[in-house]
Amino acid sequence: MILASRNSHKVRELAGILPTADLQPLPDEVELPPEDGDTFVANALIKARAAREVTGGSVMADDSGLEVDALDGRPGVRSARYAGENASDRENLDKLLAEVASLADPVVARYVCAIAWIDERGRELTFEGRCEGRIVTEPRGQGGFGYDPVFIPDDTPPEDMRTMAELSPREKNSISHRGRAARAMAERLEAAAER
Repeated sequence: MILASRNSHKVRELAGILPTADLQPLPDEVELPPEDGDTFVANALIKARAAREVTGGSVMADDSGLEVDALDGRPGVRSARYAGENASDRENLDKLLAEVASLADPVVARYVCAIAWIDERGRELTFEGRCEGRIVTEPRGQGGFGYDPVFIPDDTPPEDMRTMAELSPREKNSISHRGRAARAMAERLEAAAER
């Protein structure tokens, strides 16, 4: 299955979440169109359809990001380019922290991931995963990427104040938005294969 992404962090995470899947990188000649959808599902489908058109095989693509309730859902679908089209993770994080600095605790947020899957015949399926949590204003941890250093997931015990960037890859994958969406996809495809 072709994974329609050039984000090395996502590729590594999905390979860890789906260890039995034979994920192939997106061929260099495939140019992905702009992610201009207004939902995560729309953007995942844009990428999957572009990869499917060129490769003709089964493909999967994901789009994900952070939604902050007090910011009317921002950064949302613009999470990867919140501070500008070519912004770094740090620049995006700094912009978010500046915007939430004056907000009262807790700053409720969630990670959302949509995965689009298209098979060799062109059948399309989409899956969504969420991870609820809150934002802290001091980044902590060396793991993960994006907004992980300031996101504390609700799935850990209340006394566990670790951010996503402080969790082990295994802990993170077990509760993350991407892990949930990928497992939902795997379960659906396995069930279909058994029929």
